[in-house]
Amino acid sequence: MARRRKKKKSGFEKLTIFMAWLMAIITLAAVVVQALSQIGFFE
Repeated sequence: MARRRKKKKSGFEKLTIFMAWLMAIITLAAVVVQALSQIGFFE
């Protein structure tokens, strides 16, 4: 099992991980922006 982890990730795997991170960051940013606009940060 430990040896198999050295196998390079395929392009699809990289893309999936990248998209997951991207979505997580976007969601987090949206929540922060929402919270800041609620307390009148942008006014």
